[in-house]
Amino acid sequence: MTSPAPPDPGDSRTERTRVRRVPERGIYDQGAVHDILDAGYMCHVGFNADHGPVVLPTLYGRSGDTLYIHGSPAAGMLRAMRGDIPACVTVTHVDGIVLARSLFHHSMNYRSVVVFGVPEEVTDVTEKMSALEVITENIVPGRWNDARKPNTSEFTQTMVLKFPLDEASAKVRTGPPGDDEEDYAMDVWAGVLPVRQVTGELEADPRLRDGIQVPDYLG
Repeated sequence: MTSPAPPDPGDSRTERTRVRRVPERGIYDQGAVHDILDAGYMCHVGFNADHGPVVLPTLYGRSGDTLYIHGSPAAGMLRAMRGDIPACVTVTHVDGIVLARSLFHHSMNYRSVVVFGVPEEVTDVTEKMSALEVITENIVPGRWNDARKPNTSEFTQTMVLKFPLDEASAKVRTGPPGDDEEDYAMDVWAGVLPVRQVTGELEADPRLRDGIQVPDYLG
């Protein structure tokens, strides 16, 4: 009798993360999950509050197997989340609009990640400062060492929560539309309209002093 293969340490599949709708699009490799997370900086965090389900958009950054988010301690949703409440983090990138011959088969090409876990407030000063650097560098690499660091008041007014990434999965769709066979004979254009997120031209602060050059990391 053949022994079962040992579990892949890079596979983050659990009953909660298992993709049920179109399961062949599910990806459980942690490296792929990390790549999708690192390609973005805005996430949505959902959890059940006393008054019902809540979804909070916020910025994030990843360090190893930990996802950091931040916000104001005055925000009721963040205060609630630090109390051992299970939460869910989602990140999605839209890569294309899939135009099929039938409206039913229209779709999106996308990369998405869902993370389940219980967030923990970061109270250690060193880790908290490091987490803020991680979030900042995820958004604009190079900015942390250029701008002023948080002072004591600003540091106190910022809450950081961390999520473990040991229960996460990705879901990805790529490629052309999949029409019903009889619809391929229709005189309707079909294909993919690519979607790209790009940065535009810099807009200087009206109060920017003369002579200050644009930093290389924004060039």
